Amino acid sequence: MVYGRQEEGRCASHKDVRVDPFVREFDMGLVQPLSRSVRLNGFATCLRLEQVYWDILGEMARVNCCSVSSLLSHVDREVHLRHGGVRNFSGLVRVVCVVHSLKEGGGIVTV
Repeated sequence: MVYGRQEEGRCASHKDVRVDPFVREFDMGLVQPLSRSVRLNGFATCLRLEQVYWDILGEMARVNCCSVSSLLSHVDREVHLRHGGVRNFSGLVRVVCVVHSLKEGGGIVTV
């Protein structure tokens, strides 16, 4: 999937938006950032994510019969083993949550 800027004139104006991101049941509480202490492979750290991501991580941990810290430790280990680490762990976690949600929701994700 390629992300880039749209050329001017090719996008609809805001008046023509067909998909409203603010669905009727939209909960602004999901946008609130929340800092939590977690252990990543034995080291205590603080991770700040919006509530919606903590909710997704909780569901992923439940499905995997583990804690959120264990799940995040797995993500941390795998990114070090496969890619030598990552500079923005919070960003990585957000993307992992989005990819998981798209897969579970039947969206198309090419990895």
